[in-house]
Amino acid sequence: MINTSFSRPFATTLAGAALAAFALASAAPSAAQYKQEVRNDMHRCESGDGPAVLVNVEGVKSSAGKVRIQTYRGTSADWLQKGRWLSRIEVPARAGRMTFCLPVPGAGSYAVAVRHDVNGNGGTDIRTDGGGMSNNPSINIFNLGKPSVSKTAFPVGNGVKAIRIEMKYL
Repeated sequence: MINTSFSRPFATTLAGAALAAFALASAAPSAAQYKQEVRNDMHRCESGDGPAVLVNVEGVKSSAGKVRIQTYRGTSADWLQKGRWLSRIEVPARAGRMTFCLPVPGAGSYAVAVRHDVNGNGGTDIRTDGGGMSNNPSINIFNLGKPSVSKTAFPVGNGVKAIRIEMKYL
């Protein structure tokens, strides 16, 4: 004989826990949305196949090293936080102007960061490497190159949003 006084409350509790877990997962961005390395698919932006961000990066000082560009959600919980980037493109640097098409998961608020690793060593070399961010906020020694999300976030609808980022070097 099965002890129904134990199995019924257990089943009810288990179902409630599963429903709560589903609700929590639906409310927060999926971990699978983070850290997506993508290729620079310009066709997507040219055809208007959004949501996406068309980024014109200007002022790349040399063709040495690599340029990395990343999108973040436009929230303080995500902006420039380790492992919280949504998509990344990393390509060999090309002096002057470079253009990127970055997909985003949906309409919302986003921010973009660009880094030019001139010697390609993967580290940040303050004297040679450059960087830039969406909305081109001022960067100085006091904010250590990390302006607040309120200065870098911008809205993206269901189409393609074009932005311009000016690279900065010391």
